[in-house]
Amino acid sequence: MDFLEMRNFDLDDLAIVQAVVAHGGVTRAAQALHRVPSNITTRIKLLEARLGLELFTRRGRGLAPTEEGRLLVSYAERLLRLADEAESALHAGRLLGTLRIGSLESTAGSRLPQLLARYNHANPAVRIELVTGTTGALISRLARHDVEAAFVSEPFHAPGVATQPVFKEELVLITAPHIRSLDHLANTESITLIAFASGCSYRRLLEQWQSEQRVGVAGVLEFASYPAIVACVAAGTGIAIVPRSVLAGLHAAKSVLTHELPTHLAHNRTHLIWHAGQESLALQSLRQLLAAHDAAD
Repeated sequence: MDFLEMRNFDLDDLAIVQAVVAHGGVTRAAQALHRVPSNITTRIKLLEARLGLELFTRRGRGLAPTEEGRLLVSYAERLLRLADEAESALHAGRLLGTLRIGSLESTAGSRLPQLLARYNHANPAVRIELVTGTTGALISRLARHDVEAAFVSEPFHAPGVATQPVFKEELVLITAPHIRSLDHLANTESITLIAFASGCSYRRLLEQWQSEQRVGVAGVLEFASYPAIVACVAAGTGIAIVPRSVLAGLHAAKSVLTHELPTHLAHNRTHLIWHAGQESLALQSLRQLLAAHDAAD
């Protein structure tokens, strides 16, 4: 059944379904929408009756979307965004609404603060929602329409998306202070790799470096933040690959040594990716700002 051909629900219906999915249940969705839970439940039941479809199933104390529910949400997010854009157009081009983007931890910490501050100054009525994750996780979020666009790093595989190269990164290998040379690692029986979870592009580059250098691996420790990774390296637990721009903002960076990587591993590019043909006015404004930033470098 093609939801775009249906005429028997309104934007309120879509906002309710989207909120229940986003918040995992009726109670928190009602709080977010400033409604009573019974109103949310009634609207969902009426919508399901009109569509002749089940949109949610109960899972513990929450609700989980069915396949039909997830399909409706993917359309809902785009239709609600178009409604925001229509209101923007009626306000003489003043952008309104929400721009939800995904980002790598490194990009969010070192590249986006100033950029988003400039964006907010130019578009004060646009609300930015930022979620972070590995390149693999962000590509999955984009595929599910959880985010409108995402900043990811090379190498990545995302067929069918549009891409805009944005930030140039220099990657370095970091070790504990007592490892003065990478030759020391070559003589080490095994070393622990410290990285983000699987799906991280920098982790793949670290594993590629380890394989090329034929350094034995004792295991991989996974962390969810750069401060934790750098602190662990400083303690002598293992080695990691990080962007040099990240180290500049971390106090613990004073406790590690940086080592240059081979040229084919040392230079990396961050890309902004999004679904071609599904670019909101808010995203267009961000892309223009990024293009101006890239031209200035």
